[in-house]
Amino acid sequence: MEEYGTIKIHLADLIEQAGISKNKLSHRAEMQRSQINNYCNNKISRLDIDVLSRLCTVLGCEIGDLLEFVPAEEKPE
Repeated sequence: MEEYGTIKIHLADLIEQAGISKNKLSHRAEMQRSQINNYCNNKISRLDIDVLSRLCTVLGCEIGDLLEFVPAEEKPE
């Protein structure tokens, strides 16, 4: 699937910029801390739009701040 590129999740950066702890974020976004860690470590295989909405609301960010599309590298023919 790498041939199509990937989605990078910038949650760890946004948490640091907001100056909020993962524990506080987990409480405010009503998420488990392990789930937040998985998003921070880009270990998510399927994005949950409800979770993304919660994160954007709590962190006061846009979806484009949280997610980045990284295109696959062009392969020489």
